[in-house]
Amino acid sequence: MTAKSLAAYEPVVGNVVISQLKQLAAELSGAKIVHINSTRLGGGVAEILHWMIPLMNDLGLDTSWEVIEGHGDYFHVTKTFHNGLQGNPVFLTQHMIDTYEQTVAENFKRLRPTLEEADFVIVHDPQPAGLLDLCPQRKGKWIWRCHIDASHPNRRVWQYLRSKVQHYDASIFSMPTFAQRLDHPQFIIAPSIDPLSDKNIDLPQSEIDETLTRFDLSSELPILTQISRFDRFKDPLGVIEAFNMINSSIDAQLVLAGGGATDDPEGAAVFEEVKEAASKNSRISVLLLPPDAHRIINALQRASTIVIQKSLQEGFGLTVTEAMWKSKPVIGGNTGGIRLQVYNGYTGYLVDTPEGAALRLRELLRHPAQMRRMGQTAKDFVTQNFLLTRHLREYLTLLFGLREGLANHLMAG
Repeated sequence: MTAKSLAAYEPVVGNVVISQLKQLAAELSGAKIVHINSTRLGGGVAEILHWMIPLMNDLGLDTSWEVIEGHGDYFHVTKTFHNGLQGNPVFLTQHMIDTYEQTVAENFKRLRPTLEEADFVIVHDPQPAGLLDLCPQRKGKWIWRCHIDASHPNRRVWQYLRSKVQHYDASIFSMPTFAQRLDHPQFIIAPSIDPLSDKNIDLPQSEIDETLTRFDLSSELPILTQISRFDRFKDPLGVIEAFNMINSSIDAQLVLAGGGATDDPEGAAVFEEVKEAASKNSRISVLLLPPDAHRIINALQRASTIVIQKSLQEGFGLTVTEAMWKSKPVIGGNTGGIRLQVYNGYTGYLVDTPEGAALRLRELLRHPAQMRRMGQTAKDFVTQNFLLTRHLREYLTLLFGLREGLANHLMAG
């Protein structure tokens, strides 16, 4: 369970950090803040909001979390938006646009009083982006938070989405290269992890051992793990290919673990493809986990020798940060936000191909002292850059700047 009070984080980050957050929040005391996304379970956005909402409230802000409701056709459209923002050659029809706008309009009827009264509305990703146009009576500032790598979007998809987000008061991206030109101030805020959540807190060795036994994994062999949604952009088939390349010369196990999200209709099909590819090698375990399997994921990461996140495209990749927090070297795809976290040769390795992943896996497995050094460097790097207190500080600074009309000054600085 996420800690509900900032005081619990003082032993991790120090009292100066906590005091600074309280000072910033005092300037916004009582402000009504609404976060809106597309799911409460599954995916990094939901994970972030699970800790951010209670901690903002603990700081004296009146913060709530709303979720867009929709049927399968709507989420098929928003998955198309997601894939299109990442550059896929998707096809966006007028019927799809009508489906999206009708669903957003239905949600607005339900959310209207909350949205009109809020001092700040933070809209996460494309799914709720159309709400702004329906709320001319809004009194507060609206922020579009894009968690996706939108650096090279499909032109038709971005043309449509830009019409929905350009009138926001500000937007947030995870990296400068992800941003697109918009007619308002833009800010860079990298995601973060909660070190005291069930997914990241220290676990007793007995729980880790029980998890290995539960999934028939050996503690005697190196465990290579990728934890992610079953999504083609996470390239689980490429991970299997890399593992098969080293399997004849190195005794190890591969674990592909994860689940789906309620707003991702493609997950089940990808899971079946992964199972089929893995069935040819008895050393590969494919685990479909429920959305609340946080301690299981924690245990699997802590039991792992190396953690892999061989994404083809990635907005950030919280699983990379989680693994580094647990002092694990990470072999990550040379893409998106993974480049912010994996410093080649220091906290892990960046790779472009299954062959590159296989090469780095062999190297690390044959040099355990190098793995340990990388793991410690990774833990230190996360402590300094990717914990939730830094994330909160940047959000509070942005909200204060927007309220005081300082957004352009903040952006220039």
